[in-house]
Amino acid sequence: EPGGSGWSTDYPGADNNFSVRLAELTNVRVRLDAERQPDYVVVRLTDPLLYHCAILFMEDVGTAAFTDQEVKSLREFFLKGGFLWVDDYWGSRAWDNWVREIARVLSPGEFPIFDIPPTHPIMHTLYDVKEYLQVPSIQFWYSNSGSTSERGYDSAQPHYRGIQDAQGRLMVFMTHNTDVADTWEREGENREYFDLFSHRGYAIGVNAVLYAMTH
Repeated sequence: EPGGSGWSTDYPGADNNFSVRLAELTNVRVRLDAERQPDYVVVRLTDPLLYHCAILFMEDVGTAAFTDQEVKSLREFFLKGGFLWVDDYWGSRAWDNWVREIARVLSPGEFPIFDIPPTHPIMHTLYDVKEYLQVPSIQFWYSNSGSTSERGYDSAQPHYRGIQDAQGRLMVFMTHNTDVADTWEREGENREYFDLFSHRGYAIGVNAVLYAMTH
């Protein structure tokens, strides 16, 4: 979509910073590489390593276009207990594209999309997240006098939605019309941006990871 950069959006800064904070704020053991940096991994959906990952994180899924083999692999990932969080895609066009792609993986007749209520466990796994945070990229925030809707009226309302299995376990967590990962990537760039968004963005991220690892 316009302004998007595909899977590498917010990478690798968001991945690195979030992993550091996750280790600081919880008892989750984060693996470090030889340079003592978090050892996150980029994995293709067709790589057998996929099934060793409890959690996947995708950005800019308004540009997603799965192959048939990726659809098959991702469906198996979910049915084996996997969890996916998608973030940073804006407006109705991006939403429609994502809905079309994820419907190829999880049939909407069996696995419908629903709005996540404020009472859902993922909102309270560790931190009490009481509102649906809308956060723009820091570049948009700088150039638009603090506005938070990157697509104007078409993204005015942030949506937190999900897909669950028959037992009620959340398989897909969708934060639409918001860029939670920029609160991690840009945490050190502007104190006002940090104070407005980053502590709340980390709360959502920590909750999502702990939920995924305990369900």
